[in-house]
Amino acid sequence: MQDIHREPLGGGFEIYVSKSYHFSTDTILLADFANRRGGRLRVDLGSGCGTIALLWLKNNKNIKVDAVEIQSGACELIKKSVEFNHVEQDLNVINADLKDLKGRLEFGKYDLVACNPPYKLSGTGVPNPADKKLIARHETDCTLDDVCLAASRLLQFGGRFCLCQRPERLADVFESMRRFDLEPKALRLVQQRQSKPPKLFLIEGRRGGRRGFMETLPTLFIENADGGFSDEMMEIYGNYKNAEV
Repeated sequence: MQDIHREPLGGGFEIYVSKSYHFSTDTILLADFANRRGGRLRVDLGSGCGTIALLWLKNNKNIKVDAVEIQSGACELIKKSVEFNHVEQDLNVINADLKDLKGRLEFGKYDLVACNPPYKLSGTGVPNPADKKLIARHETDCTLDDVCLAASRLLQFGGRFCLCQRPERLADVFESMRRFDLEPKALRLVQQRQSKPPKLFLIEGRRGGRRGFMETLPTLFIENADGGFSDEMMEIYGNYKNAEV
């Protein structure tokens, strides 16, 4: 694999990335959003290069994470990061399709499942000719229903499922989550700045949760009025950017 290098995640943690397997601000925001209520046993579905799993472990040494990723090249990067950060006892890498986890992971066991899924419906937009990026961006290998079904199977009753998506998919996400007994319980919009419409939403569902009573959290603004990171983004993102604490 070419172009492999490490990037800092803060707290002394570093992650191996490549041109094909890397991460974005969305991934960091989802890791932070999912982390706000804890949960000892966790799964990161479609883990990519393992960013969410490693960010969780950076902030909490008392959790166990299973990282599920279908692409073997990405799994190799996660394994390198696991070894580099000495978290072999805490992070398990599963090279598997999230639609085929029976016998690979124990159903009904986990406290928290998170997924940064493909944003675009298959057949929409301009497909990326590189297969690795096509899988990451378009619903070619998994749909929202596949993700929600996998999460529902893995979670114990009352367990949390956290997801990020584009605002145009909000109705699809609500529909899919309820179809698989994941009741939406918290929603947060993300805007680049006040003059722009939301670019992302973060949502939390509860396995077997009572219908209704969803909390709408304050909008997260990435930039302040001067164009720099907002105070909240500095709390979430600043440590990573500056490779501090």
